[in-house]
Amino acid sequence: MKKPNTYKPDWTPENAGDAFAVRVVKGVKSSGSGPSTIEKVLKRKHLSVDDYVNGVLNFDRNILARTITLIESNNPTHHDIAQEVLKKLLPYSGKSIRIGITGVPGAGKSTLIETLGMFLINQGHKVAVLTIDPSSTVTKGSILGDKTRMEKLSKEENCFIRPSPSGGELGGVARKTRETISVVEAAGFNIVLIETVGVGQSEVTVRSMVDFFLLVLIAGAGDELQGIKRGVMELCDAIFINKADGDNEKRALIAQTDYNNALHYLQPATKGWQPKAYIGSALTGKGIEELWRVIQEFEKQTKANGIFEERRKNQIVEWVFKMVENKLIDDFYNDEKIKKELPHIKSEILRGLLTPTLAAEKLLNIYKTKKGS
Repeated sequence: MKKPNTYKPDWTPENAGDAFAVRVVKGVKSSGSGPSTIEKVLKRKHLSVDDYVNGVLNFDRNILARTITLIESNNPTHHDIAQEVLKKLLPYSGKSIRIGITGVPGAGKSTLIETLGMFLINQGHKVAVLTIDPSSTVTKGSILGDKTRMEKLSKEENCFIRPSPSGGELGGVARKTRETISVVEAAGFNIVLIETVGVGQSEVTVRSMVDFFLLVLIAGAGDELQGIKRGVMELCDAIFINKADGDNEKRALIAQTDYNNALHYLQPATKGWQPKAYIGSALTGKGIEELWRVIQEFEKQTKANGIFEERRKNQIVEWVFKMVENKLIDDFYNDEKIKKELPHIKSEILRGLLTPTLAAEKLLNIYKTKKGS
């Protein structure tokens, strides 16, 4: 009996399950007696750094996907290759407008992205959509859901949809997504839409890597969301009140006035730019063209006063320090002495024998002693 093929390409991230990239071509077979598409995929040759670079620059979708997968890989052997590829692609990146999109669950973010994306493609743009889900893992990411919700957009030649699986670590998703942005920009995508799925710390992460940040809300969502909205409103450059159609349009207009009043008293997230609330419907396309004009005006104004370039530079510096911070945290918790002592210290804390401050100092002293030896 023939054994099932369990081989995974070298570029598959660690812990990647059956649901990862190669699954999308399962079951697609050639019409003749030759090998199936999946068999061809599994027998792909190892790519050199130049193969990756040239494939991305020539907009080879297959190599573009493989390059991003290489970057996302947790395999240490892939790290150096990925960094060499990124180094060569860097001069071709940075020429897009990066738009972050967040919102409460059910606000219609995916529908808005599809409608906006289709509008932009019809205007002659190339659109990349990256989704951020801090709670996802490689095998439970949101790519299949997003591609289902963005059915029309996912079929467009000038669109590329990709999730950023983080395995539950925002530091990881920040690094992977920032590097993925550079790759899709090098491939010629001049508009990058970055959607955050969760509500919370992920908004801060996305704000730190985009030019324009859009908050998507709906009218009549309830007072229980006020705390969430207040925190995110301080980060946004505009609010889009979605589903403003039919009987809901009146409520949307009232909400627009309320949000504009609130925004007036908040410090703008971008110096020199006053955020405003807009209404529309991703389902009907109402307000989409106006929203794009707002984004264009934002880009024009911030580039003219130097804020656009200043923000990009600050984001790069912030990225460097964040990577250092994440590396130190990883090294700390992966240290053998720390792993050995941690259960004992936890026990002493819970039994009231050690205060949290003394426990932290004890762990740091163990780590510093080890590093100093």
